[in-house]
Amino acid sequence: MGMIRKPIKKRWRIILGILSIILMVGTYTFISHRQHETNPDDTTIPTWKQLKGGVKTALEVNRRSGERWIVVDSIATLKRLLLGLFFGIAGALVFGLLMGCLGVMESFFIPPLTILALIPPTAALAVYFVLVGTDTEMYVTMIALGIGATMARVIYLAVKDVPHDLLYKAYTLGASECEVVWNVIFRYILPKFLDTIRLHIPPAMIFLIAAEMVCGDVGFGYRIRLQSRLLNMSVVYPYLAMLAAYGFTMDFGLRKLQRLICPWYVPEGRQ
Repeated sequence: MGMIRKPIKKRWRIILGILSIILMVGTYTFISHRQHETNPDDTTIPTWKQLKGGVKTALEVNRRSGERWIVVDSIATLKRLLLGLFFGIAGALVFGLLMGCLGVMESFFIPPLTILALIPPTAALAVYFVLVGTDTEMYVTMIALGIGATMARVIYLAVKDVPHDLLYKAYTLGASECEVVWNVIFRYILPKFLDTIRLHIPPAMIFLIAAEMVCGDVGFGYRIRLQSRLLNMSVVYPYLAMLAAYGFTMDFGLRKLQRLICPWYVPEGRQ
């Protein structure tokens, strides 16, 4: 057997993963050191000491506002993100199942969803301003529509891939239409559905941060924009790390959930 798709031992996966992180940290340290040799007062590529000060600034109570930046920004951003994901995922599941199961729904909804999926949500910010204002509803609507259209199409295609033999056997055993949808179709597409959610978390975060940069008065995007203008990158980089941590946590949780409820789909040792 060739090298293509050949599995490696778990020990080596862990070792290689750790080495990649060490390489990334070492590369940043080297670049930062070289930059500060040229300009000791540089703040665009902060040293680890400067980053420590930035983390302290984000965690401490701000004298002017009386709030901890990381707390208020995390609450605002996570609230908008989770609400947007919830409505986008729920809508995509409903429309995806309807289009995949019913020819009438497929013919009716495919054209508008195809058009919506091709419109970048960040380019349509002005439209969301007009329709729902600039409060939480705007962020939630943008995320829900931004990921919902593409997710619905992915679910629709997954439903279309359900083998006809499974449907035929279910009907032969006397299953009703609802039982076929829930016990056969939904359970068959469930692993792919969870994968689809995982793949749409990063785009949802991009849409949200971009919108917060434009019109937010609190949140990660707002804080990154504000501190970038002041060249306080020692604050910006920890905020980016926190965003990565939030995204990784959600992705990790979905992978664990997939392994728990779909053991037949996720083989042992899959990452």
